[in-house]
Order: sequence, then structure tokens, then C-alpha cells
Amino acid sequence: MANDGDANRNVAIIFGVTGLVGRELARRLLLEPSSSNWKVYGIARNIVLDESLPNYPSYHFISCNLLNPLETQKKLSCLHDVTHVFWVTWASQFPLETQESCEINKVMMSNALSSLFPNAKNLKHVSLQTGTKHYISLQGPFDNTNNNKKFYYYHEEFPRICKCFNFYYTLEDLLMEKLNGTKVSWSVHRPGLLLGSSIRSFYNFMGSLCVYGAICKHLNLPFVFGGTKKCWEENYIDGSDARLVADQHIWAATKCEGFFTNGGEAFNSINGFSFTWKEMWPIIGKKLGVYVPQEMFVENFLFSRAMAEKQHVWEEIVMENGLVQFRFPLKLLGSRDKVDRLGFGARYKTLNSILYWIDCMRDEKLIP
Repeated sequence: MANDGDANRNVAIIFGVTGLVGRELARRLLLEPSSSNWKVYGIARNIVLDESLPNYPSYHFISCNLLNPLETQKKLSCLHDVTHVFWVTWASQFPLETQESCEINKVMMSNALSSLFPNAKNLKHVSLQTGTKHYISLQGPFDNTNNNKKFYYYHEEFPRICKCFNFYYTLEDLLMEKLNGTKVSWSVHRPGLLLGSSIRSFYNFMGSLCVYGAICKHLNLPFVFGGTKKCWEENYIDGSDARLVADQHIWAATKCEGFFTNGGEAFNSINGFSFTWKEMWPIIGKKLGVYVPQEMFVENFLFSRAMAEKQHVWEEIVMENGLVQFRFPLKLLGSRDKVDRLGFGARYKTLNSILYWIDCMRDEKLIP
């Protein structure tokens, strides 16, 4: 499996291939005409049938528990032909911003890279995905309105938050340590609110939004927004379409080497068009077929409270429609200046992204 006789072929290994971005990476590398020279290893703990890649000859799925060093060594050390690594996974067993979260994610990546690197003699690039939470702490401070500016755009050189357990920092530091003294380039990609479809992603915004809409429709409840007034009315967060994020990973891994300093670069990975929930909410509601009241924003309305004890309702919807089971107050705006300057031109309107992924989730029988 590891040696196909073509020394010039690009060989990708995608850690987290069943996730929001991992699925799109595999699709793009294998199915688009411009990517016909790729062989892909897809790594995930659990086997998930992806009908978009049915028996594709250049795709090899490997089920592997990356927290088990012996299993990881056995399954990855034989992959001598890997040229590009895409790390788009993380361990979610512990709360964010805890030492335990940092440690378990470090162990998982360390096991994988230590098993793969010694024998991957043709390795060219490692692409790591983290997120724009790189720039903030969930512990606060939460007031970023002191300088009287309307918008706050975080650029890639923004300093790390001190006294904060952020496993993004841990993974970046580990990657730098592993690549020190090599000629392998690297890139770090920081998406905002990820928009995509997957039955395996622990944090899945589109899944949550669509399940909420389906329950509202089933019970004839008003489709109202649960958030702060500022979040409703102002540009508050960046959308990141999984297709764009996947394209940016590939762009950085294959087109950007001449721009790298110190071996690599970090890039914000965002759609590029600002949005407000206020302008999008009625269109999303129409797409989901729900009742959107005139007063779409209701003070003190909370999704968690409104949907409490509604699990049985969703189970009824799943049974009635033959659906597939799946799990699912701070401004955070990033700058696209860097990727724009280096020539990555892909942009998506977040509303179009949301509508596209609603259609995809319907096609995949995840929502009615």
C-alpha cells in the first residue's frame, strides 16, 4: 500500500478525514481534475462510510487510535511514501483551556508524527489546522470595546494570550520542535466558525443549527435567535466554509513554498465577507421551512434552555424521516490580508455557505 512505484506522486495523509475539513480535503485531492496525481491516506479512529469516495483506488482509509502509541507505530510507520501531512483533528475528551486538553492533544500528535516522520523520506509539507481561538481566551477579558473601534481584526502575528492553556499553542510548538533542522515546510491554518457537514464532528455548528430548525418546524415553534444583541446586530465572528479551508490547506502545501520564511507561515482561514445574523436569519429560516416571527431576536432567549429535554423530539424526527444519526460573548474577527497578499483568492459569502451546507445535509439524510 505504501509503495506504488511513482516517486513523483504526491501522497497525502489526512488526520481527521471524517471531520468537517478532512472530508473536503479528501474530496478535493481525489476527485477534482487538477488533483489527479494524489494518493490519499485517510486516518480516523472510527470507520465511517463516505459515499462521496466509494472504492476510489487512490484512497486508503486507516482506522487508528492515535492515543495508543503501539497501534499508531504499527499502522503508520510503514507509510514510507507520504509527502504531505494534513492535521485537521483534535482530542475533545477534556474541556478547552485545560492542561489536560493540552496534554492529550500533544500525545496524539506526537504519537502520529514520531511514527510517520522517520520513514517518510520524501516529506515536503505539514499543514496544521487550529482556529481563531488562538487570539482569545474563554476565561476573559471579554470587553474589547475600549478603543472605540467598530471592528476588531486579528492578524496572524497577534501575540499569544499569556497564562492560558490553549492546545493550539501546544500543537504549534510541538510541530516546530519536530521539524527543527529539517527542510520540510509547514503552515498553520486558523478558521473561524466552521461550516460543513460531518456525522463525526464533536463541534458541528451546521448540525446544531439544522437540528434546532427541524425541531422548531416539527413543534411549530418560532425560529428565533438565541444570543446577545451585539452578536445579532454586528459583525461578530468570521464564517469559514470547509471547502475554502480545505482549498487553503492545499494551496499552502503546494503553491506557497517560495513565500515561506523560517520554514512556514500561519494563515487565518476565513470566508472574507462580513455578515450579521440579523440579515441572514430570515433567509436561513426560509431555507429550513420554519416559521420566522417578526421579532426574530428575543432578549434572554437561550438555545440551551429552549431545546432542553427535546432529545425525544429529535429522535422522532429521525425515525419519521429515516435520517442518519449524528452528534453534534466575544467578538472574534480575523484579517485576510496575508492570504490575499500571497494570492489565495477564494472567498465565500457566509449566507451562501450556510445554504449550501443545509442542502448537503439534506442530501446526506442528516436533516429532513
